[in-house]
Amino acid sequence: MTGRKKITTICCLLLMGLLGLCSCGSPSSDSVENTSSDTSENSTVLEQTENAEENNEVLVYESSMELKYAENFSVDYYVGGYKLLTVKDGTKLLVVPEGKSVPEDLEEDVYIMQQPIENLYLVATAVMDMFDSLDAVDTIRLSGQKEGNWYIESANEAMANGDMIYAGKYNKPDYELIVSENCSLAIENMMISHSPEVIEMMEDFGIPVMIEYSSYESHPLGRVEWIKFFGALVGKEAEAEETFAKQVAILEEVAADEKTDQTVAFFFITSNGLVQVRQSSDYVPKMIELAGGKYIFEDLGDPQSSRSTMNMQVEEFYNSAKDVDYIIYNSSIDGGVNSIEELLDKCAVLEDFKAVQNGNVWCTTNDMYQQSMSIGYLIEDIHAMLQGEDEEEMEYLFRLE
Repeated sequence: MTGRKKITTICCLLLMGLLGLCSCGSPSSDSVENTSSDTSENSTVLEQTENAEENNEVLVYESSMELKYAENFSVDYYVGGYKLLTVKDGTKLLVVPEGKSVPEDLEEDVYIMQQPIENLYLVATAVMDMFDSLDAVDTIRLSGQKEGNWYIESANEAMANGDMIYAGKYNKPDYELIVSENCSLAIENMMISHSPEVIEMMEDFGIPVMIEYSSYESHPLGRVEWIKFFGALVGKEAEAEETFAKQVAILEEVAADEKTDQTVAFFFITSNGLVQVRQSSDYVPKMIELAGGKYIFEDLGDPQSSRSTMNMQVEEFYNSAKDVDYIIYNSSIDGGVNSIEELLDKCAVLEDFKAVQNGNVWCTTNDMYQQSMSIGYLIEDIHAMLQGEDEEEMEYLFRLE
């Protein structure tokens, strides 16, 4: 081999080696194309997700409502102003902001509540006071009470003006009227469980039904905290929080005082002469305890029962409560009594009671059950009764003479 050919061969070999090294150190054309394709796909998926969230086609969790005492509902907030309200029995209401679309990823059992909320059918009487406190009575079009049967002034005014109309009791609703008024939601209490056919009929007409479980709350202020649920429903969370905070402040002030050993009986005389008392696990005995007193029946009834009251014979009530320090007659059922004499006409043996002889006989105002936002104030009144404070300041209790 000549010198020139030898040099040429060596140069060729060196060139081939360099090309081989470049090939190993750099991606092939196929790899470049694949990487470019993957990046493009990821960008597309990300863009589609962001667009879906922006257009609210999917729910994106944001936060949950903080609850202090209530245990039977929850409120979850989602991006875009969406709210999911859930009740203890599994009922779910999705509040959709005005002008927004309904998300696509919802479960079948979620009821849609499009804002603005209107044309509600309110059967649960304890809830009207909450709507009144929220200045939201105008969202209720249909009432389960007739005009004049409400103790809430704004409700009676709305019915007198024709802004709210009677649509039948819980077990006999006027379906034709309810449908014609485009009812958006029926708010019931546990009484509806005795008429399941009503729920079925409502749902057949496309009307959502929810049961409010405020009466099942273990703490008295848990009942009051349900105002947050309805505040979220009608878009008035701030008003609900402010109202609830006032009740909490009352409880904290009362609880700061020392407990007393004074006993209290809370009862009602039925039309057939029995004495209706509260089970020990009910919210009224707990109100008495929070006010600083002691409910006379320490272990009465079944705490697992859904019932809040029970009836007992007069003799049994006499033997258990004769020496009680205070008696409170529950006037919210029969309209109440105006004097000790009227009370003795209902149950003569009460004359021997220590509380009667000492003049410690009290009565609730007639509107106690409908005034659900009065619980804090009633605790305050019971506390004032036990402390012997000014009776003129009381709102929901008065002494019988």
